Amino acid sequence: MKKIGIIICARYQSCGGGKCFRALRERCGAFSIYPIEEPVEIVGYSTCGGCPGGNIEYVPAEFKKNGAVAIHLATGMVVGYPPCPSILQFKNFIETAYNLPVIVGTHPIPQKYMDVHGKLPFWKENQMEELAGPLLHEIPETMEAYN
Repeated sequence: MKKIGIIICARYQSCGGGKCFRALRERCGAFSIYPIEEPVEIVGYSTCGGCPGGNIEYVPAEFKKNGAVAIHLATGMVVGYPPCPSILQFKNFIETAYNLPVIVGTHPIPQKYMDVHGKLPFWKENQMEELAGPLLHEIPETMEAYN
């Protein structure tokens, strides 16, 4: 069984995680990297702690103690407005400090967000298309279903 942790943006601290958990069940968005027949358990779910990401230093340690072998930075960090300006630093820090792979994204990007973000200079300037790879390989119907 693969064990993972999810870190969400503190702006969405009241998020119930419904889209993330749905995407995990459906193995879409960034969760498409896990085969459907492979059990995946979420061993931790927390916010980044708010800008500039105070929990990023500590939360991954708890996830790792609970058996996490990977950490996902939630899709809200990618398509919330503004997108998280520290997402690349978070990824690099966690991978270096905890030797855990960090996957950017959870559920598919809702089409309504992609329609706007694709036009913003931030998206290209910060190489979000490279960073959010699996989130951008969904068929339009799936992205529409996550609106």
